[in-house]
Amino acid sequence: MQSVDNAVTDVASATKKFFKRVLPIMLVMLVCNQLNRSNIGYAQEHLHADVGIGAAAYGFGAGLFFIAYAIFELPSNVMMEKYGAKVWLARIMISWGIVSFLMVFVQNETMFYALRFLLGAAEAGFFPAVIFYFARWVPAGHRGKATAIFIAGSSVAAALSGPIAGMLLSLHDVLGFRGWQWLFGFEGLLSVVVGIAVFFVLDARIADATWLTAGEKFALTAAIADEDAQHADASGGNPSGKINRWKMLLNPQILLLCGIYFSVQLSIYANTFWLPSIVKQIPGTTDLSVGFLSAIPWVCAVIAMYFAAKWQDKAKSKRPLLVAALLVAAVGTLAAAVASPVLALVFLAIAAMGFKSASPLFWTIPQSGLHPLILAPAIAIINSLGNLGGFVAPFGFGIIKEQTGSVIPGLFALAAASTIAAALVYFLKERQTDTAAGPAATPEEASPFAAAAK
Repeated sequence: MQSVDNAVTDVASATKKFFKRVLPIMLVMLVCNQLNRSNIGYAQEHLHADVGIGAAAYGFGAGLFFIAYAIFELPSNVMMEKYGAKVWLARIMISWGIVSFLMVFVQNETMFYALRFLLGAAEAGFFPAVIFYFARWVPAGHRGKATAIFIAGSSVAAALSGPIAGMLLSLHDVLGFRGWQWLFGFEGLLSVVVGIAVFFVLDARIADATWLTAGEKFALTAAIADEDAQHADASGGNPSGKINRWKMLLNPQILLLCGIYFSVQLSIYANTFWLPSIVKQIPGTTDLSVGFLSAIPWVCAVIAMYFAAKWQDKAKSKRPLLVAALLVAAVGTLAAAVASPVLALVFLAIAAMGFKSASPLFWTIPQSGLHPLILAPAIAIINSLGNLGGFVAPFGFGIIKEQTGSVIPGLFALAAASTIAAALVYFLKERQTDTAAGPAATPEEASPFAAAAK
């Protein structure tokens, strides 16, 4: 039997190895995910010229992804619980890579809509599967850091997507393919290759990890099991192990979380899908320069997220930081709506610092109180309903642009949504974290979320 000191040392050592070995794999997966989500933003004008897909059709197709994502998120989550996060993550990557590759052959609006819907169905469950994987491998005291790094990786991926898209679009008529076909084809095949690699390099269970010592495996497994038991005791337990997902959906706190996350996603995906078109309004830009200029807001977001994470570690409550991030997003977006194209890019960079920092700050709140039995399905509900912002934003912007010739009214709406979300944050119940005492939650603190498992 391990001594307490040895167990603590082994848990710390195992966790450090996880961050060095497994988290980079997750970040590579996230880069592929972001590339395949955002590539149509850079291909928009080319799809219009070659295939006849107008602004409204583009916005609707971009948003259809999130309708399918919401529909298939919970079923995907159920299958993930059955087959395990490792198998399901590999399946998700390979299938979304295949669908993305098929975009090379799109010829009309109907094919565009169908493939965007299929892409959402293929990708559904990716984020909850990653969060669930963290929960089975990383002790609670380090889980927030792992999640924050993973979410921060989305900004790095978004920054990379612009230059990569610009270079691929520049391969116009190489080997007889258009630049946008190179974009979809290359990024789709990349996801398939990475998905196959994930199946072989990712371990399903702690016991399977050959890179951990026997002592580290034992200590880490015991630590996770102990945390699960403490959560079960705090919430009164759930002997049957059955989860009422409809009851979870009616939980006021989860509904509130869905609403706030919906607003965050509105800003993220409005910028993901329409930022390149805004940047193209700057005189003298090309596909390549648009790709590099579009990376600026996401680079600024990475820097902001780094400092937000440092402040988050010292804060007992995450709500004031989340409110500040949402208000920064609102102010930056509002200023971008009334500025010149060059200044609009500057203000959108400020807005990105706000809404991208809001995402990891947001996820620390539900994670701190979620019962392990409802961890995956509850996050799936919040993620899927919140992600409907990814449908409303591009579709709404598409209609606005087709009707008015400008996306400025859409920017006003985004600023208003971020302001409303900032106000809603104060209705959230949050576990107060004592940075000196550690992350343990009392039964009363855990109950608003844990009660949904009963």
